[in-house]
Amino acid sequence: MFNSGSFSLRPKKERGFTLIELLVVIAIIGLLSSVVLASLNNARKKGRDARRLSDLKQLQTSLELYYSDNNAYPSATSALAPDFIPAVPTDPGSGGAAYTYVKSSDSNYFCLGATFENTPPSPVDTCNGTTLGATEPTGNYRIGP
Repeated sequence: MFNSGSFSLRPKKERGFTLIELLVVIAIIGLLSSVVLASLNNARKKGRDARRLSDLKQLQTSLELYYSDNNAYPSATSALAPDFIPAVPTDPGSGGAAYTYVKSSDSNYFCLGATFENTPPSPVDTCNGTTLGATEPTGNYRIGP
């Protein structure tokens, strides 16, 4: 049992890991992976929110270009493609649903809406419902001209 240079409680032929040692290692790996996945999920939400904000700014710019050429906002955002925007962006978290778009009855005012998963950036609402003359779009973030 004893070697001249090392001390071992097990005979040479019984070397290996015990069941307890393996279970401890598996538990530690499981704990670390759950922490990483929780952090990754939050990062994904922030990424989708950043995409939403970028999409809304892109739609806002293309709506202003449309208004510049036509002196009125379009009845739907689909009228923007392909002349003012290559493709109309969709919400990354809702399976491809379109962002909410509402225009005033005289076509001189618009409002875009989206639902952010985290706290939306300020200002949360730049739409003026009295100017709009219609119901404001849904979502916890709304942007107008």
